[in-house]
Amino acid sequence: MYGLLFKIAWQVIQGFSSNHKFLGAKPGMIAILHTWGQNLSLHPHLHCIVPGGGIAQSGKWKSAKSKGKYLFPVKAMSKVFRARFVAALRKILKKEQPSEFYESLFKNDWVVYCKRPFLGPAQVVEYLGRYTHKIAISNHRIKNLDNEGVTFAVKDYRHGGRKSLLRLSDAEFIRRFALHVLPKGFVRIRHYGILSSYHKKITLTQLRQSLGRVQLEKRKPLQHRLCPVCKKGKLVTLTTFTARGPPGYWMEKLRKQSNK
Repeated sequence: MYGLLFKIAWQVIQGFSSNHKFLGAKPGMIAILHTWGQNLSLHPHLHCIVPGGGIAQSGKWKSAKSKGKYLFPVKAMSKVFRARFVAALRKILKKEQPSEFYESLFKNDWVVYCKRPFLGPAQVVEYLGRYTHKIAISNHRIKNLDNEGVTFAVKDYRHGGRKSLLRLSDAEFIRRFALHVLPKGFVRIRHYGILSSYHKKITLTQLRQSLGRVQLEKRKPLQHRLCPVCKKGKLVTLTTFTARGPPGYWMEKLRKQSNK
């Protein structure tokens, strides 16, 4: 079902982007899967970054027609997403569920939440840094741990982000955390369209020609080889190891040196 979530989200973006009423260009998307809520409940959803335009048939950049206010009408996207997702469920589940089950899915509104555009590249990097490698719960949220259970901090976004503490038994905490362990090999960060690896080599060149080369600020060279002790000498690489780490004889050599 997680794969279906990615698939339908991209279909909706493609559908609205190809419509000349809204854009009429090839879009792109970076999608990141999150499966949790603040209380560790199962809440699968995607965080998607979509450029405010796309590549037209001429090969040039075409900006959204909403003058930066929004890309596509969010209410229409919600209805289309719901219809496409339910239709896909029917094909997958077939007769495993009665027709009443699928009809019930249309009784509630499905929400596609759209945020304001990023201010610039720095905000995009900051957003990706926060969400790409996030896990269900971080250590700083765990406030107490004993033989009977776990207490951790939660935010109630339905009430303005009000903070509180939630205590679960150890078994329930483990059960909820295990809900968010993805299948082995599942890709939770995916790139689509003009932002995919296949197209970026071509589209980046086209965009530079269309928009002009972006001048990045010059940064000072990294000081990662500076000695952390004396702050003057430079570190020298003696040897490198594979991802499996140093061989046994190197570990023994390091132990002898540390014992001197």
